[in-house]
Amino acid sequence: MNENSDAGVTCGAESCCGNERGLHLIIVGGGSAAFAAASKAVELGAARVTLINGGLPIGGTCVNTGCVPSKTLIRAAESLHRAQRTPFDGIEVNGLISNFKAIIQEKRDLVEQLRQAKYLDVVADLEQVRLVRGRARFVDSHTIEVNNETITGDRVLIATGTSPFIPPIPGLAESGYLTNESLFELDSLPESLIVLGGRYIALECAQMMARFGARVTVLQRSGRILPTETPDLTDALTEYLQSEGIVIVTGVSVQTVRRDCDQVTVEAEVDGKPRMFTASHLLAATGRKANTTDMGLEVAGIKTEARGFIQVDATGQSSVRGVYAAGDVIGEPEFAYTAAYEGALAAENALTGAARERDYTALPWVIFTDPQVAGVGFDDAQAVDAGFDAESATLPLTYVPRALAARDTRGFIKLIRDRKTDRLLGARILAPEGSELLMEIAMAIKFNITVSQLRDMFHPYLTLGEGVKLAAITFGKDVTKLSCCAT
Repeated sequence: MNENSDAGVTCGAESCCGNERGLHLIIVGGGSAAFAAASKAVELGAARVTLINGGLPIGGTCVNTGCVPSKTLIRAAESLHRAQRTPFDGIEVNGLISNFKAIIQEKRDLVEQLRQAKYLDVVADLEQVRLVRGRARFVDSHTIEVNNETITGDRVLIATGTSPFIPPIPGLAESGYLTNESLFELDSLPESLIVLGGRYIALECAQMMARFGARVTVLQRSGRILPTETPDLTDALTEYLQSEGIVIVTGVSVQTVRRDCDQVTVEAEVDGKPRMFTASHLLAATGRKANTTDMGLEVAGIKTEARGFIQVDATGQSSVRGVYAAGDVIGEPEFAYTAAYEGALAAENALTGAARERDYTALPWVIFTDPQVAGVGFDDAQAVDAGFDAESATLPLTYVPRALAARDTRGFIKLIRDRKTDRLLGARILAPEGSELLMEIAMAIKFNITVSQLRDMFHPYLTLGEGVKLAAITFGKDVTKLSCCAT
């Protein structure tokens, strides 16, 4: 827990231990965390909510430059990929792009539709909420200046999100680069693309652009893509991406970047040896930084960490009492659904005096490559480090009837359990639509369902979900010896 100063807050029975008199909550931000907080504040009876949004349009990263545009473009690229090849005999396919600009425009239309329906229309129905468009700056811990107006609140919530972090590589800024934000706005398809980075944004964008038809090279600093995941998963994913023509180079130390006419050149060292890479475009997918620059946080006494992320305790409160932060601006996990959870939790704690703490037990997550990478709970090493007598069972999709019928057996399902209690501890999945398998496993972890209980549940034959049951069976039986539907 952080030590919180009392600057700027009067702590009486009404202001700290309840919401009897109705408090004024200032929310800085306009994305998932901010809107969840505003909705929770109205639900709790806050007298007023002032929602201040600058930077991205209302909806924040998820709607405007993150989840929505990326996933619809990934699906478009997948549709083209499927139309160009089939695993079934006797079928001819010949997919092609007739109008790339139309694909991007359809993405823009979806973004505008969801921004209106899920954000602007929602806030319009909340009479207690005043929306102010402009850049907020702290005057003191509970006073904010925006558009030459000074606004003071009883509580403040910062939910300003993140933006792409660009490393200080010599020549990078001068050469010009794309981020995910600008990549999703291109009206013409790049001929070739160098991707700096090898984590989830980099890989999703790399495969998407390769499937659209660009020649893609991924340059990753560490020895593996997705370096925080286990080698069995990352090695298999690397192989699948390479099979689609994506060049993946690891152990890369970028030295300089330069542009020569219509080509960008990256000079690097790979495992200590000099190499050069050229392409028409370069995407910097090298991490995120908090949107806290020039907000006056130092004036308010609000402490930050590396790349500007705000320090908070488990309740969402910052180093200043009465000032909270939620969403991507506080760092990992940086997901839209965790941001919404954090925003609502912080608003409740701020307005009621509660001290509920964040609980990320059984938090599911997905990387939308194809096959998808999905996980929940511990992996093998994490379970051991946490003190469990852990063991894992891995089921290749070659043993899942649904995958065999679909002629797509890429990947595996891995379950991790505690030997002593048979309790499920975690899962890692590499599979087409692997994300759709997560919630059953997350529920099992959340509510202490054992592997045996999971194994004994009915799973319809010829569903991908049956793979979860088969993986559970693998702990005690050889699935190669089972007949169809056997247990």
